Amino acid sequence: MIYVDIVSDTICPWCYIGKRRFERALALSGRDDVAISWRPFQLNPDMPPEGMTRDDYVRAKFGGGDRPRQIYQAIAESGREAGIEFQFSRIRRTPNTVLSHRLVHWSARNERQDEVVAELFKAYFEEGLDIGDLDALVACAVRAGMKEASTRAFLLSDDGRQEVVASDVYARRLGINGVPCFIVNRKYAVSGAQPPSAFVEVFNLAERDAATSAAQSTV
Repeated sequence: MIYVDIVSDTICPWCYIGKRRFERALALSGRDDVAISWRPFQLNPDMPPEGMTRDDYVRAKFGGGDRPRQIYQAIAESGREAGIEFQFSRIRRTPNTVLSHRLVHWSARNERQDEVVAELFKAYFEEGLDIGDLDALVACAVRAGMKEASTRAFLLSDDGRQEVVASDVYARRLGINGVPCFIVNRKYAVSGAQPPSAFVEVFNLAERDAATSAAQSTV
């Protein structure tokens, strides 16, 4: 078995692209022995709890002029190649992502983590929903196959907040300062939304390592 920890933020467009390229790598390699866990990272750890308007966020992050348009146009083109139709013009608010990360963390207990991550990316980047909003998050969870009442009750509690914050801090202590980052068998890291071939290469490397370790254990 190959274990992959994906360090990601729910409002990171390159994480969405990276997810699609990673899935393409799985399909190309024909692997069904990869176990995936999504780990939290906040691109904006100082974001107010209520988030901020998209316009204010873009100005603060990139400044004025034509630069933001050029950046998001390049992302949209890369997304299209991965089968994603980014709709940046629909996004009205940039949220604090702790609540969405808590949902991702909790969904692992229900074995729906990958499905929830996919719905969050789709909701934010293609539908322009505010995934800092409780009702939007509950809707994403339901679309991913989770129960509405238990999801709402969880998100209304404070359960999982400490774990999410601690995981974010731990990722930074490991030297991760940008996402996505794919950590394979806690040994190899693929940083960024790399092409599928990069993931396949690391899968093969991890498999060879496992075979060598197995051979050595029999000596």
